[in-house]
Amino acid sequence: MPTPAWEVRPTGERRRLVHVNATARGGGVAELLHGLVPCQQAAGLNAGWAVIGGDEDFYAVTKLLHHLLHGTADPDRLRPGSVRTYRERLAPQASWFTEWLTRDDVVVLHDPQTLGLAPMLSATGARVAWHCHVGADTPPDRGPGAVWRAFAAELSAVDAVVTTLPEFAPPSVPLARRFVAAPAIDPSAPKNRHLEPAEVAALLDRAGLTADRTAPDVRVVQQTTLPEGARVVLQVSRWDPLKDMPGVVRCLTGLAPDVHLVLAGTDPTEIPDDPEGLAVLADVEKTLAELAPADRSRVHLVNVSMRDPLGNALLVNALQRRADVVLQKSLEEGFGLTVTEAMVKGRAVVASSVGGLRQQVIHERNGLLVEPTDLAGVRAALTRLLDDPALRRRLGEQARNDTLERYTMTRLVTDYGAIAGSAEEALA
Repeated sequence: MPTPAWEVRPTGERRRLVHVNATARGGGVAELLHGLVPCQQAAGLNAGWAVIGGDEDFYAVTKLLHHLLHGTADPDRLRPGSVRTYRERLAPQASWFTEWLTRDDVVVLHDPQTLGLAPMLSATGARVAWHCHVGADTPPDRGPGAVWRAFAAELSAVDAVVTTLPEFAPPSVPLARRFVAAPAIDPSAPKNRHLEPAEVAALLDRAGLTADRTAPDVRVVQQTTLPEGARVVLQVSRWDPLKDMPGVVRCLTGLAPDVHLVLAGTDPTEIPDDPEGLAVLADVEKTLAELAPADRSRVHLVNVSMRDPLGNALLVNALQRRADVVLQKSLEEGFGLTVTEAMVKGRAVVASSVGGLRQQVIHERNGLLVEPTDLAGVRAALTRLLDDPALRRRLGEQARNDTLERYTMTRLVTDYGAIAGSAEEALA
């Protein structure tokens, strides 16, 4: 049976704040925790991070929960057998936590994969919060309601629920136990720190995007290298159906012939909790093959390995700084961490008018919002920014200012302090 493992072990026996999620590499939550846990430690908290395990059956259920919470799956697919499989895989892992948890500890469970741990962890006397990073603008009966009903026992066991937007929270949880906390970034981290133009060029050359070479930790699919003077539209995303990477490829048709499209994501074979990644990547490659040869030559697919986290972070940084416009064409999005990363670099952003993206991007102030299924509208927004450097500069500067004001780790550390304190009061 899978067992949890420490990514960051708390020190000593004093009161611990422990985060729990399903993967240490790949995806927004892992990215967030790599920044948040050190910041909490620097603030004097005894913070740690544990990662649960899973198998193919478990991840099939959790991916279904992911789609239900986004309103993109049939609620009837969540059957008692699926819930039973989910709980069976988590029960022995809960015992791993209960062996050392005390009433002084606070545990934060991240996303649907970990919610099933709540009853056993709460029984130790520890305070338990569930931070759900996903959500959608969808009626509860479209999917979220099925999750809330199936996991009513787990939701009743948590002392706090944290979501990106208030409407993403399960309605059965009392208002006093609901909190809103947007994700955040560390501007000084390798993925976001300043890079000189020569560093950007060297990183892109090393990856094989702009030079005819092969890197051991990057797989680039392209007919020709990215030209030095090309204007670049970039989307950085997990290979997830909701990111609509095939739709991004279709947006290239009709853009000026000097515009190139770069799609970058983590190697899907290295993300065990996302079983759909390989299928999405195959769909992208199929869509690419259907383009006219001239358009196909302007698309570059970049798969980055997580075996070298520092190299991965620096390459994404370089890609975002090379881009003229950063696109996030998600069909649903709880919060776009890659959008925040692009904004803090002063990039002009075109984002879907859905979910948490509407909180991050204020139309005409720090970016442009579009309807994700309106390909003509997406192309028009991209063209507008590509053809207007002054507008790109104005929106990008405001994007950086807004991000530094609203979405840094310092703010999120403060948010968690309030959440942990409230969870403690709930048990008093």
